[in-house]
Parts: sequence; structure tokens; C-alpha cells
Amino acid sequence: MLRYIHGHDLHHHPQLARAMFRDRADQFRTRLGWEVEVDEQGEERDQYDALDPLYVIWQEPDGSHGGSMRFLPTTGRTMVNEIFGHLTGGAPIASPLIWECTRFCLARGAGSHVAAALMLGGGEIMQDFGIRHFVGVFDARMVRIYRMIGASPQVLGSEGAGRDRISVGLWDFSAQAQARVAARAGIPPQLSRAWFEAAFGPAPSAHARRSA
Repeated sequence: MLRYIHGHDLHHHPQLARAMFRDRADQFRTRLGWEVEVDEQGEERDQYDALDPLYVIWQEPDGSHGGSMRFLPTTGRTMVNEIFGHLTGGAPIASPLIWECTRFCLARGAGSHVAAALMLGGGEIMQDFGIRHFVGVFDARMVRIYRMIGASPQVLGSEGAGRDRISVGLWDFSAQAQARVAARAGIPPQLSRAWFEAAFGPAPSAHARRSA
């Protein structure tokens, strides 16, 4: 199932949170060789985890972490603006209608449906928080994954070549895209909506005000 958890609420889900940060360490440092900070507990966190982001987490039936993403409004500090701004010409991306999506992580052995489920969760946030676009940094391996789940971004800028290529992309989420991603995830849109409302309730106007 999809879980929506703000940073300040992660302590209510300690096992799931620990597994998410450990899977991030496994993916980004061990498998991809990125220079990320991993603490003595084997968890990968960065400065943006301290800004109370919203996490979308795929929780497996046994309660374990299957995959996750992190969201922050671009009206505050973001990785895209502070670290990768040169890829967009140096002009900051800051709008209440655009949120940043980062730290797309899949646990080892995660099924192919997990990536699509996470994107479906992103679509729920976009729809109910009054967001028009997500912006995020992605590496070359993600191009195939985004294409596979039917959610390829508009590329704003890139650097590097081959497997080392890094890009900044902009996503929207139309009804057609939602249908494609839901089909790929094997999740009926009604079930996706039920998971979202379990976290935030059925009042979209309240969600939209929170994103301002």
C-alpha cells in the first residue's frame, strides 16, 4: 500500500522509516556509488530530510519498505536550486505550483509495480495539493524506468554522458498519464484514492491551502 508521511511524523513509523533510509544507503552508495552520507546505523540522510518533507512510501504486505520518494515545495530550499541550478541556467525554480521530487528509491527485489505505484502517489499529491508540476534530478538509469511506467519528464537540462548523465526534469500528471501509471502499477484508481484519503482525508481544498 501507499503511505504518505511527513518528516515530523516518521517517529510514529520507526521500522518503516529505518528501512527507507537504509534502502536509500544501499541504493545510492552501495549500488550506484554516489558520495552520500551514511550514518553509523547504515541510514542515508541529507540536509533536505531535515526540512520536514512529505514522503510517499510503498509499504509491502509484511510492513517492509518497498520504495519511496521525497517531496518539498520549491518555495523553500530544494536540491534542484541549491545544487543543480546550473542545469537550468541558474534561474531558480520557485512556485507554489511546483514541488520538488527527489530520492526516488526502490528496495532490492522490489517488484516492477512499485515504481509505478510511487508515481501514482505523486499524482495524488499533485491533484489534491494544487500542484501543476514536479521538478527533480534524475540519472540515466531512471530514463528507462520512467518510460516503462508511462511518466517521462520534460528535460530542462543535463550534464555528463552515458551512465553518468544527470538531468533535471519537469513532470505533469494528466488523467491519461494517471490511467497509464495505474494500469502499470496494477492499482485501481479508487484504491489509490482511498490510500490518499486515509492519510489526508477527503477535503482537497485543505490540501491545496497547505501547499501555498
